[in-house]
Amino acid sequence: MKTLRCDLAVIGAGPSGMMCAVQAASRGLDVVILDGNRLPGRKLRITGKGRCNVTNNCDVKTVMQNIPGDGRFLYSALNRFPPAATMSFFEGLGVPLKTERGNRVFPVSDKADDIADAIARRCRSLGVRFLRERAKRILTEDGAVCCVVGEESEIRCRAAALCTGGRSYPLTGSDGAGYALARSLGHSVTPTRPSLVPLESGDAYCAEMQGFALKNVLLRAYEDDKLIYAEQGEMLFTHFGVSGPLVLSASAKMRRMGEAVYRLSIDLKPALDEKKLDERILRDFDKYANREFKNALFDLAGHSMIPVLLRLSGIDGDTKVNSITREQRRGLVNLFKNFPVSVTGFRPIDEAIVTAGGVVTREVNPRTMESKLVPGLYLAGEVLDLDAYTGGFNLQIAWATGYVAGCAACPDE
Repeated sequence: MKTLRCDLAVIGAGPSGMMCAVQAASRGLDVVILDGNRLPGRKLRITGKGRCNVTNNCDVKTVMQNIPGDGRFLYSALNRFPPAATMSFFEGLGVPLKTERGNRVFPVSDKADDIADAIARRCRSLGVRFLRERAKRILTEDGAVCCVVGEESEIRCRAAALCTGGRSYPLTGSDGAGYALARSLGHSVTPTRPSLVPLESGDAYCAEMQGFALKNVLLRAYEDDKLIYAEQGEMLFTHFGVSGPLVLSASAKMRRMGEAVYRLSIDLKPALDEKKLDERILRDFDKYANREFKNALFDLAGHSMIPVLLRLSGIDGDTKVNSITREQRRGLVNLFKNFPVSVTGFRPIDEAIVTAGGVVTREVNPRTMESKLVPGLYLAGEVLDLDAYTGGFNLQIAWATGYVAGCAACPDE
């Protein structure tokens, strides 16, 4: 086993790890990054469906409002490195950015590779060394970090940054190994669970409509019949339940899966209130007055959904449209405004965009990201018990915590 020496060993070449390395190296530290992937930032390269939602173009207060857990822990980090700093950083590296709906920020190229390549190049230009191997152990001497042991190398260092990510997308290296390293040094790790993840349903009609996408619908999510989420956008029916942007966002609000009862309600026609929708249905019924009910909904619903709407409405599909009662029509209006989907659970964590849970933040100094238990150990990014809603907020957490850890690892900071 070869021996290397450096000031800071960064474990993980994800967003928080590379940001940490850039800040430390730009302040004169000799930095080594350990990561098992051929390319640095492997998970970063697939975020946002390969487009990379870099951050959210908003103020710190808005970021905090989009962190459902211990957002207060991030107050200092976000104020030191807010979204504006993230945008300035990447544009300074030659990656032009754009702001889209919901203040989501993407590279103009729509290529996540441009973000990952830019920060990796910056690391190398500052002399950061990349080792393609996984960290196996972090050693201490007199209670402080002194060495990181990899698969082939022993890296003697005076500080280490644990930036391994969570458990989502394990094939990218984000497989939960960082939690074991943290535990080995005495840190507590809260149970992890998926967040920003598709949802499973016990409703057979979801599988029946597999592949059918809904656009411009209003999705509501309920926890024990209490409204916890409502947003308009897109979603998709799948063989296991539902997915798509709205569903992923709703899943982040479901913090008590297994304890509470969750359900979804879809407003298929959010632009119409019940009165106007009833008028619209009446017009269609006039148009198809002599047809059977099963052939009168093509102007209102997608082909895949019509058989399901027929069953849930309770109206016999062979009923002539001109025979449908006012009460039956009222039920149909309600179905369009409140299409039900039960929720039985999350999809597996390896299908999640983000991991909720992780290293307990009360064991970490929020001003420096240094462990309160082990001097010289810094923690940043998704390995911490921090997660946010969709919209670039999770990456902003990674950039900000990585920035603070990299700065704090320097003796003069």
